[in-house]
Amino acid sequence: MSKATTVIPQMMPAQPVFIGAGLTHVGVVRERNEDSILTDPTGVLWAVADGMGGYSFGDVASDMVIDALSEVSDDALAGPALQGALRAANARIHHEAHTRGSMGATAVALMIQNAIATIAWVGDCRAYLLRGRALRLLTHDHTVVQDMVDRALIGPEETHNHPERHVVTRAVGHVAELQVDTIAVPLVPGDRVMLCSDGLTGCLSDQEITDHMARAGSPKMLCTTLLTASLEAGAADNVSVVSVFAERA
Repeated sequence: MSKATTVIPQMMPAQPVFIGAGLTHVGVVRERNEDSILTDPTGVLWAVADGMGGYSFGDVASDMVIDALSEVSDDALAGPALQGALRAANARIHHEAHTRGSMGATAVALMIQNAIATIAWVGDCRAYLLRGRALRLLTHDHTVVQDMVDRALIGPEETHNHPERHVVTRAVGHVAELQVDTIAVPLVPGDRVMLCSDGLTGCLSDQEITDHMARAGSPKMLCTTLLTASLEAGAADNVSVVSVFAERA
């Protein structure tokens, strides 16, 4: 008979706690703010929607995107739920455009469940992850210039001054059938996630974004410093930013 042994189960590391904040601003050139943001006190769901400035009722379209995302249940399967909400907003905006005129919005949404960040996006709103001092762009722009970069027609350094840099190839409400991209990323304590409209990335470089994300003492401070830096850089467009920190429990 073999000798009895005692097995002591290993303690699972505690999942991080997520805290966040968000800010949106009209910028220094535009007369009205067509961006909308979603912040969640429970730490689960966050989003930025950017109404298309060249269209009528961009502010209405971005509000409709945020309204649809806010209906997502905290315990829903993240990827399908975010895609479904954006497609529901797409149908509503596309229908509304028949009476109001052309409407549309770009968007990025973040849902955190069990320390997994699921991100869904359409257009050129972005999501970034800072881990240590390494900045990672989690989204891939749906724009004419990004398509040109992907096909090696231009270099990344040429995108900032390209005359078609603001032309998106996907937008919520633009077509009847919407394609939504998603990505899922595990988060660990110390990670910092930032969502933004293109009004911010049009003003700040990746290095500047990295520096601000690394130095900020809180999500609210990060939103404030990024917004302030954008305004100081001229902010020709509306600027919106949402930040979420993964803190040790």
